[in-house]
Amino acid sequence: MAKPSRKGTSEPLATVRFWGVRGSTPTVDKATWRYGGNTACLELTTPTGARVILDCGTGLRMLGRHLESAPESKRIEPHVFVTHYHWDHIQGIPFFSPLYAEQNCFHFYSFRSEYLGRDSLKRVFEAQMAHPYFPVDISAMSARRNFTEVAGGDLFEVPGARVKTSWLHHPQGCLGFRFDTSAGSIVYATDNEPGDPKLDDSLRQLAAGADIFINDAQFTPEQLSTSRKGWGHSTWLEGVKIAAEVGVKNLVLFHHDPDSTDKNVDNILREARGKFANVWAAAEGMVMTLGDANLEVVIPAVREGLRRDTHFRALVTGFTDTGMAFEEETVIRDLSLQGALIYLDHSPRLQSELQVQLDNPGIGGSTDGPLRLRGYVVRIETEAEKDRTAVGIVFTE
Repeated sequence: MAKPSRKGTSEPLATVRFWGVRGSTPTVDKATWRYGGNTACLELTTPTGARVILDCGTGLRMLGRHLESAPESKRIEPHVFVTHYHWDHIQGIPFFSPLYAEQNCFHFYSFRSEYLGRDSLKRVFEAQMAHPYFPVDISAMSARRNFTEVAGGDLFEVPGARVKTSWLHHPQGCLGFRFDTSAGSIVYATDNEPGDPKLDDSLRQLAAGADIFINDAQFTPEQLSTSRKGWGHSTWLEGVKIAAEVGVKNLVLFHHDPDSTDKNVDNILREARGKFANVWAAAEGMVMTLGDANLEVVIPAVREGLRRDTHFRALVTGFTDTGMAFEEETVIRDLSLQGALIYLDHSPRLQSELQVQLDNPGIGGSTDGPLRLRGYVVRIETEAEKDRTAVGIVFTE
């Protein structure tokens, strides 16, 4: 459950930021803009301040731009974990600008592929940028790069975290990673398909008791049992089963299918929360902060389209972050075609639905009745107005 902000805290914190959450191929259509269209890339900051990058999909490009603008951009030295060599997990590498700066140093970790042999990840770098696939070759990357081969069952450390690896069930191989820190434990286990008893058990051991379990949820249970069987991916239902069985505190649904619209992901999240309380759907820009057994989740506001100050009376219904139903009259003061900012006495949960009934001042050519909309909570600010909660919503229909 998301907790209030811990501003000024001195406790050790670990943060996970999502830069790419899509699977298979990036998407650019508006139907996927809310969760995001970049492929897999996460940034973990350990309690000691060390930066860990998980996978190098197209989200890596935006991470690179962020790093270049950060105060510490004069020299960065992250640890980069690549789960496997499929295109959607490496395609951001040539576009990651910090790799072209000679003052930077990168520590890469991945496994030796039976198809590529020794120095597999280094060879992936070279092949991806070889002619005629890319205009410049690997020599253009002037940053120092160190490559470490790891395998399932390995235990080692990076600054601020103890790392455990596990093989996952995926074509051509894949690794899952667990990071145990003083602030909590994070498990990253994308691209895994249930059905291999030994690997299924390994995944459960990897996820046991995790504070954050980021799991593949690309397909629906129906797809996995029919047309997508053998493709190497899992479902929200399998993630829920694992989370419940091994005591996971928070489950994050990840690696969204490119054909899954925001509404599809909304529906998946709703079904998952019906069976396991603390489920989140990974969204680009989402930040999860762990510390002192608490979890804070922040989803950045998406402000698309022209907004206007308004004064519409509205009736809002939904559920609070503790699961209680509420109905409240309020006034909407900030409205666009895509969403609104609403001040409420109640505090709904992030990524939950709200029903909004507006007095209709002729919108849509009708003045006979209220305008009924369905909204989706993407932002909560508990200190925005005295004794009230500022709730940012996106209209989904």
